Amino acid sequence: MTTWREVEPADAVRLAPAGLALALLRGAILGAVTGGGLGILLLVRLVERPLFGLDRPLTPHITRAVCRAAFLILGMRYSVRGTPMRHRGAVVSNHVSWLDIFALNACQTVYFVAKSEVARWPFVGWLARATGTAFIARDPKAAKAQQALFEDRIRAGHKLLFFPEGTSTDGLRVLPFKSTLFAAFYTHGLDQIMQIQPVSVIYEAPDGRSDRFYGWWGDMDLASHLLKVLAQFRQGSVAVVFHDPVAVDALPSRKELARLCEDAVRESLGAALGARLQG
Repeated sequence: MTTWREVEPADAVRLAPAGLALALLRGAILGAVTGGGLGILLLVRLVERPLFGLDRPLTPHITRAVCRAAFLILGMRYSVRGTPMRHRGAVVSNHVSWLDIFALNACQTVYFVAKSEVARWPFVGWLARATGTAFIARDPKAAKAQQALFEDRIRAGHKLLFFPEGTSTDGLRVLPFKSTLFAAFYTHGLDQIMQIQPVSVIYEAPDGRSDRFYGWWGDMDLASHLLKVLAQFRQGSVAVVFHDPVAVDALPSRKELARLCEDAVRESLGAALGARLQG
């Protein structure tokens, strides 16, 4: 039986000259703003790093400004509901698209946790490193070192952002949260000092487009998906919904914590999408 991952992506790229021109214009502006922001960030970091070490009191404001500008450039509606927590801890979210990076950075100061391969991607890897992304390898031998990294960052006040589904989706479903990612929160007393905030990222497709328009998953090509979004004249929207934070020590195990966070994200997505939400 065919699964949702195997279905041919909807809204394939078929650009008229006007759409291609719009994509090139938006792409040029977005590239200039992102590249310029990266340059400013690196210059500020030269001062910030020796003065504050792991703490980053200045550069996250540059990241947030660039990410907010991205939605203006795209012509995409962006909204936020709820409040980012101030308590020490981590953030977990569903994962739909590369657009999530802009959406989740635009309204809060967080540091993403990404697979180590991302660090080697052209330009994206440079951005990720410059903005403080924590990279993890899919190697059991590196587990202890990665756990120590998470602990150091969390104790330094960094809010790490995880995608517990382990992959991106078409935006119409929430995959089971992998509880192994929550294990680090129960080590060396971290459960006594931190909270976890579930966050839902909810996309609404442009009128006349598939509900999966903004989803980027499986073997979908990044360049083609980027071009499709840039060329869309009338865009849809994205909403970031912050749920109530959960104290880690209020749940006895990582599995129960993962399930509680997953349920909060799934319920919010279900309320927004209604009958379109799929399991």
